[in-house]
Amino acid sequence: MPVNDTLATYSDWLYRAAALVYVFAMVFYTIEQAFTRKAKKSEFARELVGAGAPTTPDTPAVGRIEEPAGAGKPERFGRIAVALTVLGALLHLGSIVTRGVATGRAPWGNMYEYGAATMFVAVVAWLVLLRKFDVRRLGAFVLTPVVILMFLGGTALYTSAGPVMPALQSYWLVVHVSAAILSSGLFLVPGVVSVLYLVKVRHDANPAKFARIGPRLPAAESLDRLAYRTTIFAFPIYTFGIICGAIWAEAAWGRFWGWDPKETVAFVAWVVYAGYLHSRATAGWRGSRAAVINSVAFALVVFNLFFINLVIAGLHSYA
Repeated sequence: MPVNDTLATYSDWLYRAAALVYVFAMVFYTIEQAFTRKAKKSEFARELVGAGAPTTPDTPAVGRIEEPAGAGKPERFGRIAVALTVLGALLHLGSIVTRGVATGRAPWGNMYEYGAATMFVAVVAWLVLLRKFDVRRLGAFVLTPVVILMFLGGTALYTSAGPVMPALQSYWLVVHVSAAILSSGLFLVPGVVSVLYLVKVRHDANPAKFARIGPRLPAAESLDRLAYRTTIFAFPIYTFGIICGAIWAEAAWGRFWGWDPKETVAFVAWVVYAGYLHSRATAGWRGSRAAVINSVAFALVVFNLFFINLVIAGLHSYA
């Protein structure tokens, strides 16, 4: 079907608007981070109780929020940042939907669309975690790679709306690529959290290191649990996506695996994530070693998502 150029233009505008709103949200998260001098006492209480530490009469009750004096304004900045993140996600969703309607297909037929959808999943995953965990202080760190990768996708990898090549005109475009988008977007959050875990551990070992950031981060144990739980949720989806990709490749090109650059890096990333989950479940490899492995796996996903395509066009070398 012919491309609706008007809707395609609206999609591009919404994409840029979403990226701009994310920048403002990142600024407000940063302001809250800068002016919040210490974590809520209730958070430390939850961590102490969860670790089995003894409590005292001065230990606040779990679930009770006790804020330090003067925390009102930083809290307001944080709430504004969350509201802006939600607004940006709505604009982002509008960009994806209008691109799909404009082209009459699933809106992830090229790397620009693929990257846009992946970053949307990352932002939604972050918003879901915000409702379950007290991690709003990490917002600026999560949105920073989102904004950078959206800028890269909207400039170096931008592709005008249009039909996909015949080999990609398959229901596997929805099944395989949507699984890859979902898992890659989910992996962004634990990847960032693992890097922050390494920062927190270095600061705890030597308070002079990362003195500006370290005291404002959640406890290292909390960061480790958050990274592990999110990764273990995303890994089966990533595995499913790789299997579907192999089946699609056999149907379209007559072979399950061709070892082109994207397939190779995707497989290496899968192996590294499997190693992370194994090391995280093994007592001797928990902590910094596991966080390093998860950070490497995240770097591989980002490299495969964007930077390979600066040299090789298309979702794969044969595309």
